[in-house]
Amino acid sequence: MRASQVPSIKKSQKESLLYKEISRLFLEMVLDDARLIGITLTRAGLSQDKGVCSVFFYCPGGMDEFKQKLNILILYRPSLRKALATVAPSRYTPELVFKFDTQFEKQQRIDQLLERIKE
Repeated sequence: MRASQVPSIKKSQKESLLYKEISRLFLEMVLDDARLIGITLTRAGLSQDKGVCSVFFYCPGGMDEFKQKLNILILYRPSLRKALATVAPSRYTPELVFKFDTQFEKQQRIDQLLERIKE
């Protein structure tokens, strides 16, 4: 293994840990706040400098529904970040940025097209 591969492995491991913990914490948030029902956490990604964690969500109602739920998510951001700081072994906890996952919609369209081709 090359030395240049080590940072990317560590980054992917940290992304995986963050996704797992954010998923667990998000589930608790949904159980506490029914306004978040209907939004799905799809993935999380770290910036190159590991200072920003983009958390991607999908809503069946599209971008409009996501924008409504985004205001609620932003209220939970400080407590979510604090909980991550206690779990994730790191000197710094990344800032959390919530985004709508357009990739999920594209994947669904591709799956639907493949199903049509099978038929």
